[in-house]
Amino acid sequence: MSIKNLNVSRRTAIAIAFPALALSGCYVMPVGEDAGGNPYYVYSPVPVVPARGAGSIPQPLAIPSGPAVADLQVKLYPINDLANQTGILTGQVTNMMTGKGRFTFNFQGETLVGEATRVSNDERRGIASAYGPRGTFARCEYQMSTPRMGAGTCTFSNGAQYQLHVGG
Repeated sequence: MSIKNLNVSRRTAIAIAFPALALSGCYVMPVGEDAGGNPYYVYSPVPVVPARGAGSIPQPLAIPSGPAVADLQVKLYPINDLANQTGILTGQVTNMMTGKGRFTFNFQGETLVGEATRVSNDERRGIASAYGPRGTFARCEYQMSTPRMGAGTCTFSNGAQYQLHVGG
């Protein structure tokens, strides 16, 4: 085989292999955790397609991957004398857009962590429970007016009661 044929063969092999290698990439990244604390992943291929027009820069192709996780702020306003002793509480709900979410907030120096779950047969109503390392717990009932906003009530293990506001 001559050197000229060898160079042509190499160029042909590179020309065939390059598109396969360039377009085979896939990004894998954790996007959150389920209620058990296990990470879950979204596989997102990002192919590059040329934009129209000569000399234009290639643009990534947008590929829909389902609903995004939403972090929602939570405020708990006191509605009885026990709750008045601690005042307004703040926290966060991470809505997984699957009917479940993570629920966290601070109460008297203790971080309570739990989950929020939609009630079956009613996509707007739900319950949330949270527990702290010193044994404090809270149980909340809520109703969502949109996927990012809702209201309800929370009762704590010491008897304190709060009005719950989600999102806003």
